[in-house]
Amino acid sequence: MSLFSELRRRNVLKVALLYALASLIVVWVVGGSLIWLGAPVWANEFVLLVLAIGFPVALIFAWAYEITPAGLKKSLDVDQTQSIVFKTGQKLNAAVAVLAVLGALALIGQRLLPEFEFPAIIEPILLAPVYEKPDKEGVPEEIRAHTLDNGLRIVVWPDHDIPSVVMYNYVRAGGRNEYPGITGLSHFFEHMMFNGTTRRAQGEFDETMEAAGGANNAYTSKDLTVYQDWFPKSALETIFELEADRLENLAIDPGVVESERGVVYSERRARYDNDNFGRLYLEMNATAFIAHPYQFPVIGWSSDIENWTQEDLESYFRTYYAPNNLTMVFTGDIAAEQILELAESYFGSIPAQPAPRAILTREPEQLGERRFLLEVDAPTPLFHMSFHAGSATDPETLPLSVLLNILVGGSSSRLHQQFVEQEEIALSVGGFQMEGLDPGLVYFYLTLPPGADTDAVEARLLEELSRIVVEGVTDAELQKARNIMIADYWRGLATIDGKAAALGRAEVFFGDYQQAFSLPDDLAGITTAQLQEVAADVFERRRMTVGVLRSPTEDDTQ
Repeated sequence: MSLFSELRRRNVLKVALLYALASLIVVWVVGGSLIWLGAPVWANEFVLLVLAIGFPVALIFAWAYEITPAGLKKSLDVDQTQSIVFKTGQKLNAAVAVLAVLGALALIGQRLLPEFEFPAIIEPILLAPVYEKPDKEGVPEEIRAHTLDNGLRIVVWPDHDIPSVVMYNYVRAGGRNEYPGITGLSHFFEHMMFNGTTRRAQGEFDETMEAAGGANNAYTSKDLTVYQDWFPKSALETIFELEADRLENLAIDPGVVESERGVVYSERRARYDNDNFGRLYLEMNATAFIAHPYQFPVIGWSSDIENWTQEDLESYFRTYYAPNNLTMVFTGDIAAEQILELAESYFGSIPAQPAPRAILTREPEQLGERRFLLEVDAPTPLFHMSFHAGSATDPETLPLSVLLNILVGGSSSRLHQQFVEQEEIALSVGGFQMEGLDPGLVYFYLTLPPGADTDAVEARLLEELSRIVVEGVTDAELQKARNIMIADYWRGLATIDGKAAALGRAEVFFGDYQQAFSLPDDLAGITTAQLQEVAADVFERRRMTVGVLRSPTEDDTQ
C-alpha cells in the first residue's frame, strides 16, 4: 500500500488538515479580539507560538503511533475503539488548554509571566520589539517610543479622557534645507501632500479623512514641515492607511505641479509682496543672515517658485520624506503597543534613503550694525530690530524667552506700557525668538503712528534694552513671567493636541521627548542675574539689524 494511502487510512492527513484549519480560525478570532481589547504586544505572539508548537507535535505523534512499526505494535495493546492518534490528541488538547489558561491569566495580571532572556540567535523570532520607556523623573510612565528598522521614529502618549486621537508627523525639511534655485520646495510639498497619490485621486485624501470624522492641517517653518491629523479613535487604521499611501505613493503629476505652483505664487503675493509686515520681515532675514540658509524665505524666492523642475521635486521628496527623516507623535485614546504595531505594519516596508546632506554652514559673527529702508505706500510706518541669538538648545535660549515675556509679553509688559500706553510712540509692540535647529534671531517689531520719527523710536528701544543690561529686572517681573509661562505650559499639556506638539518639539529639537517635561524645573532655576547677563550678551549693537518701512517723503520724491 502506498504511503499516501496509508497516511489517509490512519487519519494522519485528517489530523493535519483539521489542526491547520482550526489554527487559522483561532488566529483570526483571537487576533481580532486581542486588538479590540487592546491586549499587550506579546499576546498575538503567544497564540502563534502555542499553535506553532502544537502543529508539528500532533504530526509527530500521529506518525509515530500510526505509521512506524513500533507504533503499530503498541496500537495492538490498546483498545482499538480509540486510536492512538485520538488519545494523543486528547492529551495534546489538554496541554494546549493549559497554555491558553496561563496566557489568559498573564493577560489579566500583565506581570505574571517571568521575563526570559533568549539566546541571540532565536531572540528575533521569539521576542517582541522592546519599546523605550521613560527613564527620567516626572515623565508620564505610559509614554512609549520606538524606532522602526527603516529609521522612522514613533512616540506615543496614551490619554483616555476622550475617544479622540492626534497625530503629528514632523518632516525634517524646512527653509534651512534649501539653497538658491530650490527655495520654497519644503513649503511647496506641504501643498503637494494633499494632492493625490498613484492610488488616490486629487482631493480624495481629505474626503476620506473627513468621512471618517477626521480633520487635518500642516505648516512649514525654517526647520520643519509638520503634518497634523485629528480624528476619532474609530478612524485609526484609516489614518494609517492614508498617511502611508502619501508617503510611499505621492503623485508628483506635472499638471498638478503647475496648478499648485500658481497657488503658492499667489500665496506669496498675498502674504509678502502685498503685505508690508511680511515684506519687511523677508528683508530683515535676508539682511541679518549673509551665509546661513535662514536668510531664505520659507515660501521661496519668486524666481525659484517659477523654475522648480520635475527632477528637483522628485529628488527633494525622495530624500526628505524618507522614513529615516520623519518623527511621528500620537496622543489620545490609544494603546501604545497598538500604535507601534500599526506603524510597523503600515510604514515598516517603506525603504529608508541616504541621509539628507548636513547643514554645515554657520553664520559668521556680525561685527557691525546693518540697516535698510523700504519706501512703499504705508499708512503706518513699521520698525523692526533683531539681534543674533542661539539655537533651541543654547543655554541662553530659555532665559532670553523669559526676558522677552517681561519686555513684550502682553499688554502689561514693559515695552507695551511705556511705548503704547504712556509715551504713545507706537501703536503696537511685539517680539519673538527663533528657537531653531541652528542659531537664529531675537526679533522686535513695532507699528508706529503716521508720521512717526523712526530714529527717535530706535533710540528709545535701545535705551530700554540698555536699561535691562545695567539695572536688570525685578524679582516681581521675573515671577510674573514664570507664572505666565508655566500657566501656558500646563494649558498646552491639558489637551491631546498640546501633548503631541510638546513631545514632537522636544524629540526633534532636543533629541529626547522627555525634555518636554523639564520646563517647570528649568524656569524655577532662572535668576534675575541670569537675565541681566543674557541681555548684556545678546543686545549688542554690533549684532543688530534694523529695518524701516514707510511711505516715501516729499524729499525722496523730488
